[in-house]
Amino acid sequence: MTGPPNRLVLELRTLVQAPPERVFDALTDPGRVARWGGPAGFTMPEIELDARPGGRYRFTMQPPEGAVFHLGGEFLAVEPPARLAYTFRYGEPDPDDRETVVTLTLAPRGEGTEVALTQGDFATEARLALHREGWSDSFDRLRTLIDAGG
Repeated sequence: MTGPPNRLVLELRTLVQAPPERVFDALTDPGRVARWGGPAGFTMPEIELDARPGGRYRFTMQPPEGAVFHLGGEFLAVEPPARLAYTFRYGEPDPDDRETVVTLTLAPRGEGTEVALTQGDFATEARLALHREGWSDSFDRLRTLIDAGG
């Protein structure tokens, strides 16, 4: 968490063993996003993704047990291969959910790419923790996809 007091902002970093162009493609190609997006065990049976400023996205997420849910938003910035920014909101929100902004910044690091994520502001510590877990799992899945040549 960073920022002024009382702001709940998620910050995460991961290193992916691929050049920024390949990582950026994995972040914006619908078929590839469907393979890594979401917490461990979740699938994405439907995906709409128009990665351009003003473009929209909508993901149908299926947890291992439980009902599907939806999330979506609008792309604010698409700057290949260095930066993505978009709004994030649940289609069926929890009372503690609010629209947040996700920013992903890619920077070359040796043979790989550091992906830095910020997302916020969250309404509660619990919602921030939920997203920290989901993004951590998603980054694990992204690294696995890239390592497998996907």
